[in-house]
Amino acid sequence: MTVLAIDAGTTGVTALLVTDDGRIATRGYQEFAQHFPQPGWVEHEPEEIWQATLRACNTALHDQPRPQAIGITNQRETAVLWHRDTLAAPRRALVWQDRRTTEICTRLRDAGHEPRVAELTGLRLDPYFTGTKLTWLRENEPQAWDGDVVAGTVDSYLIARLTGGRVHATDPSNASRTLLYDINAGEWSAELCELFDVPASALPAVRASSGEFGRTDPAAFLGLDLPIAGVAGDQQAALFGQACYDAGQSKCTYGTGSFVLANTGTAPVRSDAGLLTTVAWDIGDGLVYALEGAVFVTGAAVQWLRDGLGIIGAAAEIEPLARTVADSGGVVFVPALTGLGAPHWDPDARGAVFGITRGTTRAHLARATLEAIAFEVRDVVDVMTRDAAIAVPELSVDGGAAANDLLCELQATELGVPVRRPQVAETTALGAAFLAGLATGVWSSTDELKDTWRLDKRFEPQERDEAAYERWRAAVERSKGWATAR
Repeated sequence: MTVLAIDAGTTGVTALLVTDDGRIATRGYQEFAQHFPQPGWVEHEPEEIWQATLRACNTALHDQPRPQAIGITNQRETAVLWHRDTLAAPRRALVWQDRRTTEICTRLRDAGHEPRVAELTGLRLDPYFTGTKLTWLRENEPQAWDGDVVAGTVDSYLIARLTGGRVHATDPSNASRTLLYDINAGEWSAELCELFDVPASALPAVRASSGEFGRTDPAAFLGLDLPIAGVAGDQQAALFGQACYDAGQSKCTYGTGSFVLANTGTAPVRSDAGLLTTVAWDIGDGLVYALEGAVFVTGAAVQWLRDGLGIIGAAAEIEPLARTVADSGGVVFVPALTGLGAPHWDPDARGAVFGITRGTTRAHLARATLEAIAFEVRDVVDVMTRDAAIAVPELSVDGGAAANDLLCELQATELGVPVRRPQVAETTALGAAFLAGLATGVWSSTDELKDTWRLDKRFEPQERDEAAYERWRAAVERSKGWATAR
């Protein structure tokens, strides 16, 4: 048996055919265009996402047996409008990266709404989330809402297209990223819909992350009649794909930035240090929650060494270069190239390198960069363990930089717990497949899924250099507020 996983990311759609023993049988990928109508504005054409989905799935399914089910994971927070009957989008989607709603966030914050919003949603007032994007569309493009227009995130849009418009639905993990969902009650909030001026009637039904959302319309989807049986936002899907099913289990996805999520069980855990409280999933027995910390720059720091400084020719060169020195030689790099995210939340921080001497080489800077990534993740995990009052027994890692053995070694040592790396790197799509297969009998339980997850390599912590971490903390403090320093 196989499950088709659709991973609708920010720059393209990946389709993977996942076998019942957790392997990737086939894959397809199709990019779609990024649109930047103004500085800070980022948009996607919904029809282009749909066509990319069809092409990616057609490639993955070519000459393959019919899969048991479909699982969907997606870029979160992106706001999509479409007509319920025709499925045509009246305008482009506003992508999670889009910052045009900064003034709306400021207005709501100045009016004193943020504490109540945080209480209900676990989130901050930030353009990142879907709610203010829908507010902007209501205020600036009211004509886009003419007719029977509905709203949702990319998962909802794809469900509508796959089912020929019969189903308008999402799951709690995606709903919890909109600023419109009460994570305590587990439902859309009338109070928040009124605050953000979003018609509740336009929002999708919220269904369990693992369960039948509907069946594909053969006329719309490659002639296939298949159940859509699993849905989750990308970071929550990665947590599920990493088999982090128990409270305290956590994962870090190393990308341009990094997302650290810790499973906190069946009760939402609040953070006083700016971490986000979010829904991880619902597999039919109630909501499971997570704490989430977003680190803005990790893999992008390696890209900066390559493209900005030219000290490496390819990202893969950083590990052998960093291994030519035993340590960073006292060099500390704070990669606050776009400010600091969790747990510092300082948009005015700027990147800095401290401790340079005549003996400093490019190898020292390369090693300091990998150390900085490990330090940034430690900052978040330390807050998580303190706020959640639970131990993190190990960290599961994925994403491009997880292939770097030295980074994984440094990360294990900084956290003081083992780091485990899976054989299947596409844990986001794997999580969507697991959710769908769990609902359709491909797998019988999360215990069986744990057995399906296969280890590539486990990294054990070594003796930690606390002085190096204290130097990091001092350097971070010096980098804060730099953009407004006089």
